[in-house]
Amino acid sequence: MLRSLLALLFLALPAHADGERAGDFDYYVMSLSWTPTWCRLTGDARRSPQCETGRGYGFTLHGLWPQYTQGGYPSYCSTTARNPSRTMTNDMADIMGTSGLAWYQWKKHGRCSGLNAAEYYALARKAYTTVTRPTVFRKLKTDITLPASVVEAAFLEANPKLLQNQITITCQAHKIQEVRICLSKDMKRVKCGYDVSRDCTLRDAEMGKMR
Repeated sequence: MLRSLLALLFLALPAHADGERAGDFDYYVMSLSWTPTWCRLTGDARRSPQCETGRGYGFTLHGLWPQYTQGGYPSYCSTTARNPSRTMTNDMADIMGTSGLAWYQWKKHGRCSGLNAAEYYALARKAYTTVTRPTVFRKLKTDITLPASVVEAAFLEANPKLLQNQITITCQAHKIQEVRICLSKDMKRVKCGYDVSRDCTLRDAEMGKMR
């Protein structure tokens, strides 16, 4: 009886689904990562070149993720598309920080897009260029604390056609982590699903200085 109840519970959860059919999703979430936060929490320990002083990475492209409107997302989908070459992943490092991230994003999310690797990376780059990243954050010469809502307001001001229900801010370890923007398959901005639109509510989130 207990096993049956647990099985029903897991079936009801809107968690990500591994091995789903490529191309079967509703919209994309484009995630922009604030590099100074990622470096402090993860990248420095890995000695990532993205975190070296003088590299000047601010909001980099974390990924372009297929998403379901009703919640959850596909991952590690089966696809006949060939994996990207090293040259292709290297070419994404200018906006993603490292070629390793580009490879990982293809493996976990890109395979679910229904596109081949070249098309997926081209679409991810297009998504990245559709959003103006506020220049004020690139001028940070010292760590600051601010309400997470200020980061959202800055993106809304820099992108006048962007609506509040199309963007969300996430935090991790009391720091500004990511800006996530929801896009249709043809790169038009759309309303985020309920499981994506969960804004960070911190009023004193840390935003690390540029390196």
